[in-house]
Amino acid sequence: MEKRELGKSGIKVNPLAFGGNVFGWTIDEKTSFALLDAFVDGGLDFIDTADVYSAWVPGNKGGESETIIGDWLKKSGKRDKVIIATKVGKPMGEGKKGLSKAYITQAVEASLKRLQTDYIDLYQSHDDDKDTPLAETLATYTDLIKQGKVRAIGASNYGAARLKEAIQVSEDNGFARYESLQPEYNLYDREGYEKELEPLCIEKGIGVITYFSLASGFLTGKYRSENDLSQSQRGQGVKKYLTPRGLGILKALDEVAKNHNSTPASVALAWVIARPGITAPIASATSDKQLQSLIAATRLTLNADDIALLNEASKY
Repeated sequence: MEKRELGKSGIKVNPLAFGGNVFGWTIDEKTSFALLDAFVDGGLDFIDTADVYSAWVPGNKGGESETIIGDWLKKSGKRDKVIIATKVGKPMGEGKKGLSKAYITQAVEASLKRLQTDYIDLYQSHDDDKDTPLAETLATYTDLIKQGKVRAIGASNYGAARLKEAIQVSEDNGFARYESLQPEYNLYDREGYEKELEPLCIEKGIGVITYFSLASGFLTGKYRSENDLSQSQRGQGVKKYLTPRGLGILKALDEVAKNHNSTPASVALAWVIARPGITAPIASATSDKQLQSLIAATRLTLNADDIALLNEASKY
């Protein structure tokens, strides 16, 4: 398993990130600790979270995922074995959102405290903030890097035009630049990323860490009809994938998985990993069985015929 650099940051990661949105949502602290230990024991090192995870759960206020990761880091002593990515900008209560200097400066301290660490490896803008000048945001991040609180910065949910503009602002002013992009991308949702963002990221050497890499679980093959949607809390979000194209993608995944004695989930992630310009897909697990399927993707090499079959089935 060869490590990949996050843009030009000098930070290298194994090609799969554990999605921390499940911590404090669909799994409790004990299960989270066990899966994080198994993830690192499986040879992986990249964990992605955000300050707002998981504010959508009744009774939560945000910060739960970072808190669980921080408690695990303290208990396990594995801070030097992992790369921690978190995000800022989504609403965290009254007046707490966006990418202004005042708010980022406040939010980073809260994340560091919850994570129980002196530094964040990759600090990401969770959403584009059109009310704050890019120069203000990027200057603030540059200061945090100089202070040693952040190693590199990234962007999530940025369109190609704004990402290009942000890179230009960094170049013109000598600011730190976004070294990574976090877009939605998977075998089903291809067009949005591939048309404009992919060529820009390859041209500029920006690392790409994809979210919804398994299309909310659809690409695991767990949901093949409307009757299957009640299987989990995320089921209703999968309904949109139950189309002739979606079912054709599952058929191709089944075929490739059978040829490799693998699973649809492993194949779907291996397809993303094999895409030029991708650093690591992000995927979540709530059980050890699911986690082993994710880890297996990093050891699965798809051949040209496999990729051609999957590309054909998923063409848009």
